[in-house]
Amino acid sequence: MPSFDVTSEIDFQEVRNAVDQASREVATRFDFKNTGSTLELSPHEIELNAPTEDRLRALTQVLEEKLVRRKVSLKALSYGKVEEAAKGTVRQHVALVAGISADHARRINKIVKDLNLKGVTSQSQGNQVRVFGKKRDDLQAVIARLREEDLGIPVQFGNYRD
Repeated sequence: MPSFDVTSEIDFQEVRNAVDQASREVATRFDFKNTGSTLELSPHEIELNAPTEDRLRALTQVLEEKLVRRKVSLKALSYGKVEEAAKGTVRQHVALVAGISADHARRINKIVKDLNLKGVTSQSQGNQVRVFGKKRDDLQAVIARLREEDLGIPVQFGNYRD
């Protein structure tokens, strides 16, 4: 029986490269000179530090440009609230969201079920969803439907088996 997996993954090497490029650009750009603006990458989040909220927005824009250029979906970023930090500076944590949560898995399962395709079922397996079907065309219709739906997370389709 043909099947495929719906996953939500991030290439952390590309995220690391984008943060490094953004840090280098912040260090050399005239409008960021001597402002103390920094980007720090930890395993599951990026911390942005800037002297003002305007500089923080500019820092976010630089980071997003580098991520898009490296083909990392911005849907994988979850922005925290802007916090006051030491000496009048501001800080913001940006979480990196990978994997399909239980809520997103339920939503994907509901979308598959609402298509009313005969012989097509879906099942949550940890942080991915496996979709089974009798016909390859039905599975392709499911993929097309999930691509047009905005789930709020980056979605990849893989492990296709005939």
